[in-house]
Amino acid sequence: MDKEQLFTEISSKAQAAKATAMEMANLSTQVKNRALLAMADALITKAPIILEANETDMENGRHRGLSTPLLDRLLLTTDRLEGMANGLRQIAALPDPVGKGVSSVRRPNGLDIRCVRVPLGLVGIIYEARPNVTADAIGLCIKSGNAVILRGGSEAINSNQLISLVLAEAAYAAGIPHGAIQFVEETDRQGVDVLLHLHGVLDVVIPRGGAGLIQHVVNNSTVPVIETGVGVCHIYVDDPCDTAMATKVILNAKTSRPAVCNAIETVLVHKNLKDSYLPELVKTLQQEKVEVRGCEETAKLPGVVPATSEDWSTEYGNLILSVKVVEDMEAAIQHIGEFGTHHSEAIITKDYDHALRFQRCVDAAAVYVNASTRFTDGEEFGFGAEIGISTQKLHARGPMGLEALTTNKYLIYGEGQIR
Repeated sequence: MDKEQLFTEISSKAQAAKATAMEMANLSTQVKNRALLAMADALITKAPIILEANETDMENGRHRGLSTPLLDRLLLTTDRLEGMANGLRQIAALPDPVGKGVSSVRRPNGLDIRCVRVPLGLVGIIYEARPNVTADAIGLCIKSGNAVILRGGSEAINSNQLISLVLAEAAYAAGIPHGAIQFVEETDRQGVDVLLHLHGVLDVVIPRGGAGLIQHVVNNSTVPVIETGVGVCHIYVDDPCDTAMATKVILNAKTSRPAVCNAIETVLVHKNLKDSYLPELVKTLQQEKVEVRGCEETAKLPGVVPATSEDWSTEYGNLILSVKVVEDMEAAIQHIGEFGTHHSEAIITKDYDHALRFQRCVDAAAVYVNASTRFTDGEEFGFGAEIGISTQKLHARGPMGLEALTTNKYLIYGEGQIR
């Protein structure tokens, strides 16, 4: 498909979705919830053909040499489809953010000023690899009263196409306006660039994926962007701390799903623990098939690969972990400030003052004390699902649920006042 044809096709889809924006914004909560429940049922009913499409993507991924963690992100199973369906049901059970009051004031001149939440309009989602994002994005956009246009990656094209079709058909049958859910089949980067230049049609673009995709979107979009998700996340092991707890949390944060953005990439260890705890931690990590890349001190231990300067800023997305011995908590905070991506950071400590200072001083969307960074997730935070993890500071930050897909509108009531 040449550039002109591609632009015409994608812009037509975007215009069709935009045409539904006013109707979407004024849908009743009942209609939106009915659609979400119908979509959840459709995922289960259509599970056999969705899993068949996913197996095609898996075969293609294996042929392309995708890593085991990336294949895991791509994989759909009956249980994962049930989880996606449950996510839609949870969204239906959440309060509707549209029309929610933010503030109300009566001015001395008699004006009543109310601030309420309203939909953004048309949301563009550009994402890679994970088919569950298709369901989460559509579900959250419907409940928040937004139209949506999705462009998934080539790795999951068959899964994403079918899921979006199944969900759209169920939503339209339940009362969602036709055209409100659009999917871009073109997987070439040119398709992304068309979306990025639909200023005045798209109200916002949200990228979900690796650093390359996110930076391409941020650097090239004429549409406002909510930057998400590159996760160079850290755990700092303080002195004093419960070392058994530290090991448990580190293993969870690295090995439970190493390819996701809330997995850790670096562990920082207080110098007082380098002899009493570090060898035990490294050995345990290696037993769990984690490749450890260490600072000069850590690299003295058996099997540890000396870390390069690039390791400290790398999101591995795999069973690889960089480990560094630091002088104290202040050095840990400084390291996180230099190499972190403002996503999720954690401290393991018994010192209450250290915990408070770490949370105050670390600049990240989520800062944990004695818990795994893997909890940075819309469902875990009670949002039902998430549209992404925002690592910026404007509009939304952290897991983005329903309210993050709305903005403010001021409603002013007067009795003939003039200025």
